[in-house]
Amino acid sequence: MALRNAVMAALLDGAASGYDLAKNFDASVANFWMATPQQLYRELDRMESDGLIDAVVVRQERRPDKRVFSLTAAGYRALREYTERSPRPAAMRDELLVQLQAVDAGDADAVRASVAERIAWARGKLARYERLRLRLLDGRTEDEHVARAERIGPYLTLLGGISLEEENIRWGERVLALLDRRAAAVDGSPAAG
Repeated sequence: MALRNAVMAALLDGAASGYDLAKNFDASVANFWMATPQQLYRELDRMESDGLIDAVVVRQERRPDKRVFSLTAAGYRALREYTERSPRPAAMRDELLVQLQAVDAGDADAVRASVAERIAWARGKLARYERLRLRLLDGRTEDEHVARAERIGPYLTLLGGISLEEENIRWGERVLALLDRRAAAVDGSPAAG
């Protein structure tokens, strides 16, 4: 997937400046796509050159002028064409998994600490996602939201992020339990839990 597709999906929420897109990228598409502000600004320039977005300069008092971007008809067409294609399978590149693969020759305590850190990180993200979910629902049930919301894409991707973090927590807890059992077996002591 190209960054431009994630940017176009984020612009479905309405016109936004590059700064606003960078700031809000976490809330809208960071569940499934990461980008630095520099990458985002470069892509916005390319997308404008390609006619996928328009930019309007907005004058501001006591601050530099800003450019506000919106999708063009060509951008909407490109986004539609993008959704018509089958996505490529996800590719996983996770340094923690490589460390776990090498744990038998490495520092098991350090790897265990990394797994615990991953669990803590996932719990933090899950809490943020749950708060965002409550804001999106705005007091409605999920069924009411799906039936009445102008757009359900953000809610659907948020559910994917929630599921991913719940699974990260479940997996990490299981890994820690197995590492503990392995350590107990190697030490010759009874296995815990």
